[in-house]
Amino acid sequence: MTTDESVPQRPLVFAHRGSSGAFAEHTRAAYLQALADGADGVECDVHLTRDQHVVLLHDANLDRTSDGTGPVADRTLRDLRQLDFSSWKGVRIPEEYGARSEQFLTLPELLDILRGAGRPVQLAIELKHPSPYQLKLEDRVLEVLRSEGWDRESSTVDNVAVTFMSFSPDSVRHLLHSVPPQYICQLVDDLTVHEIRGGLGLGPIAGGAVTNLMKATQLEGEQILDEGVVGIAGPGIDYVRERPQTVRRWLHAGRRFRVWTVDTEEDVALCRDLGIQEITSNVPARVLDQLRLGAPQGK
Repeated sequence: MTTDESVPQRPLVFAHRGSSGAFAEHTRAAYLQALADGADGVECDVHLTRDQHVVLLHDANLDRTSDGTGPVADRTLRDLRQLDFSSWKGVRIPEEYGARSEQFLTLPELLDILRGAGRPVQLAIELKHPSPYQLKLEDRVLEVLRSEGWDRESSTVDNVAVTFMSFSPDSVRHLLHSVPPQYICQLVDDLTVHEIRGGLGLGPIAGGAVTNLMKATQLEGEQILDEGVVGIAGPGIDYVRERPQTVRRWLHAGRRFRVWTVDTEEDVALCRDLGIQEITSNVPARVLDQLRLGAPQGK
């Protein structure tokens, strides 16, 4: 059976931290819902615990998404198992999605969920920096994947196709020692001084210093993509809107695009029209419905 290459393929849809519009991010419920939604893949963020387990959390601190406080890196896995990572969302978890005590996940536990999908599924792992364990994070993630049967050449674990992402150019370059470049995504964003100060609660001087550091990191990431060091470009949707010439240049140069976080009809349509190959969304079911129809839906 052949496919008609004249018919454009829809972008693949990744569930951002699982179907995090429906359930608390990074929880068992969010990932099971992502599979039920028909997402082509899922995205997760990883940190290391004090006892070197790879766990699924976006923030370096526990305060926002649990009833705990303080750095993730200061806690053992056993400590984290005692916390509630789902109630903050205010959504009832169906019984088939597990008890509240089962919502917190390690990377091997997410792989087990994806193995149970009964179909090919993609997994995009974002390595979060700065990390107190520095590049030990990358080494430990790869060690865990190898123990799960990860094949380097295909970057697969059974039915799960794995790719790696980071904003950190150091992380990306370190991964290149062990992972083929087509499976690595350099993330880029375009933050302003105001956004950084607001997000981190910084004053004008500290905010400016952090902005300069982040801008330097962004430029280094852009250089990695300009030179084709890795195969996947991972800009935020604001970056795509504000830097269309850069996006087109990378597309024409053969970079595969994975754009985050795409939730509105207008942004889905923009990505589709630009020829973006992969979309990351908090609401994968809604995005898939729009893409299947081929046009924005009514409100």
